[in-house]
Amino acid sequence: MQKQPWWKGPNGEWYVVVQIVLFGLVAFAPANLPGQSIWNEPGRTIGIVAGLIVGGIGGLLVFAGLFSLGSNLTAVPRPKENAHMVEHGAYRVVRHPIYSGIILGSFGLGLLRGGWLALLYALVLFIFFDIKSRREEKWLQEKYTDYAEYQTRVRKLIPFLY
Repeated sequence: MQKQPWWKGPNGEWYVVVQIVLFGLVAFAPANLPGQSIWNEPGRTIGIVAGLIVGGIGGLLVFAGLFSLGSNLTAVPRPKENAHMVEHGAYRVVRHPIYSGIILGSFGLGLLRGGWLALLYALVLFIFFDIKSRREEKWLQEKYTDYAEYQTRVRKLIPFLY
């Protein structure tokens, strides 16, 4: 019997591989199509200010999520065997605060970079985290009987909205 590659593991490892590729896209891919320049004033200044605010909120949300999750943290979407359900801290505001923070940070970076293509990368990352969180939530529902009730109280990725 042939052994599967590590990234095809049963805990959703391939999501982590795709996530790393998307992080690279957000951080290093061109902000605009060839020949397009960054935004003109006052859009450029507005983009910088908004990018710093949105990105800063995203960073705070990531750190709050990491702190709230504590020893339950894992890179893969399947929860750890010995993990417990977390509903305190950042998890009172949104079910996936680390994903939310990364999404906000990506939009903030897109605004800072001043390009429509950079914002498109952030949108792709949002769609990816929505898909990844769906799979993760199936595993969380299997593990925790109270998770379905938690889903009715707390939004998934955008606090108070979605």
